[in-house]
Amino acid sequence: MTTGPAPVLKATSAQAETFAGVTYHMDGELVPVLTVELSSVPIYFEHHVLLWKDTGTQVGVKQLAGAFKRVLSGMPVFMTEAHGPGRIAFSRDGSGHVFAMHLKQGQSLDVREHQFLAATDQLDYTFARVKGVANMLLGGTGFFIDTFTAHKGEGVLWLHGYGNVFEVFLNVGEQIDIEPGGWVYKDRSVVMETQFQKLSTGMFASGGQIVWNRFKGPGRIGLQSMSMFIPTAE
Repeated sequence: MTTGPAPVLKATSAQAETFAGVTYHMDGELVPVLTVELSSVPIYFEHHVLLWKDTGTQVGVKQLAGAFKRVLSGMPVFMTEAHGPGRIAFSRDGSGHVFAMHLKQGQSLDVREHQFLAATDQLDYTFARVKGVANMLLGGTGFFIDTFTAHKGEGVLWLHGYGNVFEVFLNVGEQIDIEPGGWVYKDRSVVMETQFQKLSTGMFASGGQIVWNRFKGPGRIGLQSMSMFIPTAE
């Protein structure tokens, strides 16, 4: 077992950052705001995170594959997309940290449910439910992992973390244990496993146990300083 480096705080703001055909800004401290300047590249997002937009920015429904499964699982059956020219801004109803992930052609990222803010149209989106004791402690049913893949060129993925977000890169053989509600995203090359640690309160007393998600490199893992659980509907 090899211990990796300590996680490092991600940038908490951005001004006129340009990548994959869009320019964006991230501002604010308590409840940060993402503002995107749109031209020819559309973006998609969950409708409830929209804060404001220019009157000329067009917004419509983006159909997604597997809509029937999303109804059964309680997930939204559609997302919203925006077309430029114009500006559009997003925020979540919670204190935290907004940040961008730049994905090159062929790269994929696994994201914990309810952390997604917006993405450029070059990124494909799928999801999967994760079950198991370690992932059922907070909600009793497990949770979803969203996967974003750059199949159509470079793309930008914007995420929201509760508290502040830190990132650690693990080389092959390096590992880190993270509280189950603490991780935000990971490269698909990173393996996640469940670890249990029994606690004893004395010679004849039986204690509880601590549950960890153990991540094994190579790849990046993002973690948030404030665990936030939002129940997953059935």
